[in-house]
Amino acid sequence: MAPVLCSLVLLALHGVGGFFVLNALMTTSEGPWDTDVTQTARMMALFGIVTEALAAALTAVFIALARLRTWWYAIPALLVVTAVVRMVFAPGA
Repeated sequence: MAPVLCSLVLLALHGVGGFFVLNALMTTSEGPWDTDVTQTARMMALFGIVTEALAAALTAVFIALARLRTWWYAIPALLVVTAVVRMVFAPGA
């Protein structure tokens, strides 16, 4: 029962983090002069990174307690890399 509860907690956090990263990816700019959209995309990516950092910390705890397997690290790693790439390649102001 404990692995199921741990999985549900992590999936909820990944859902929130994925929501932020998806919003960062879907935010489009009209051009380099559109600083509001650029800031919004970077802010959403940052929220995704913070959420996934929390999820990664909980993943480490659950793995240390032998409730989950190590492949659970792949989800926050993928979302954080995606968010960082979006932050770096957002149109410059």
